Amino acid sequence: MTLTLFIACPFRMPAATLPGDLLNDSLPSQWVYDEHFDQSLPTDDRWWNYFDDPVLDSLIVMGVENNYNVLMAARRIEMARQSLNSARSGYFPTLNLSGGWNKNRTSGMMADDHGHASTIDYFSLGVNMNWEIDVFGKITARAKQQKASFKATRAEYAAVMTSLCGNIAKAYINLRVYQAELAVAGEHIASQEKIVKITEARHEAGLASMLDVSQAKVVYYSTQASVPGLRSAIHRTINGLATLVGVYPEELYPKLDVAAPLPDYNQIVPVGIPAELLRRRPDIVQAEYELAGYAAALGIAKKEFLPTLSISGSIGTSAHRPGSLFKSESLTYSIAPTLSWTIFDGMARKYNAAIARQQMEIGIDNYNLAVMTAVQEVDDAISAYVSTLKNIDVLEEVITHSDKSLELSLDLYKRGLNPFNDVVTAQLNVLENQNSIIVSKGNALAALVNLYEALGGGWDISQLE
Repeated sequence: MTLTLFIACPFRMPAATLPGDLLNDSLPSQWVYDEHFDQSLPTDDRWWNYFDDPVLDSLIVMGVENNYNVLMAARRIEMARQSLNSARSGYFPTLNLSGGWNKNRTSGMMADDHGHASTIDYFSLGVNMNWEIDVFGKITARAKQQKASFKATRAEYAAVMTSLCGNIAKAYINLRVYQAELAVAGEHIASQEKIVKITEARHEAGLASMLDVSQAKVVYYSTQASVPGLRSAIHRTINGLATLVGVYPEELYPKLDVAAPLPDYNQIVPVGIPAELLRRRPDIVQAEYELAGYAAALGIAKKEFLPTLSISGSIGTSAHRPGSLFKSESLTYSIAPTLSWTIFDGMARKYNAAIARQQMEIGIDNYNLAVMTAVQEVDDAISAYVSTLKNIDVLEEVITHSDKSLELSLDLYKRGLNPFNDVVTAQLNVLENQNSIIVSKGNALAALVNLYEALGGGWDISQLE
């Protein structure tokens, strides 16, 4: 077997470089995540296509369309998008239309010289406006915070998609492993039944004891006893896959209940440049945007120390009779630019800024932890995949010699040269080793899926535009 990996081991990534001026209004260009990211993997890097398994492809398509976690993540994106639009609406004035009829009576007994009470009634129609001018960047800072939150939800969506595809692939691999073990059990039950008949024939001929027959039947029925457990595992796995893809199990049984071979586990893995590929991981992107949001929140807290400039105004018409409302003499208006500045608030703004600063520090720690975790997961996945492939190579040799051992021991037993214990041991070894290599191939595929997941393959932010 030949294995080719485009990797460099040991796997290392340069230390994360965080911006030195996070407290400023703008983030440095080398830290802001590129919307169209330059990636080393092929443009179509949906890794499940490499397995060349149409059933797996269809399951992932179904999961992407139906899985409830994906649907909820998509709705969170839309919520964040509307929150961003809401923050941007602060750039525009607020207009209110009002109209009505008023009747007021003024007392004539309020002054020193008593007079007559007066009554006035009139109709009014007008527009009121209030507009906060973004002189000091408060509205811009709020919009930046919501934009970072929006991008973080898109990264979260990509993370959900990546995790979903990985879980579907691993569940599908487990299903094929159980089905392969069931097929192996069926083959061994057939061969063990033949050996039972051989021992019975030798016993009837007086060439073997009843102990040989009993030992042969122990092996035969032990193998049969494993079948119900394997069928139950297959049933549970299909049910789990149905939940992952968002359908009821009855829809999947016709497609999955028929056994199929495991996908090819020996693949070329285009790992590429570690630092670039790790930045494609949705969890790192999400942590980065969350950190940008915390930095913007700190900027908002600091801007609360600055004054607020707003303009209030109204224009309308008032008249005693409705027919006079639109005459020029009925026009009314007012305009009132206002500069307000909070001088003292019991240090509340100072404390809020301190809270925002600590939240940003938590975001920095979370970002660094996400990068370190990514490096570890990639390194672990590569190590697991390589070691599993080596294990399969050895097991293939073990199976070759196990088959030979069973053949020789059975031949010697038939000629009366070896005890039946050797046949029993050889039978058990062959069954165990064949199951071991099936499990190892499944482990290799699972490690391969973990590697693709660790590299953030399958989904990136540019695909979610």
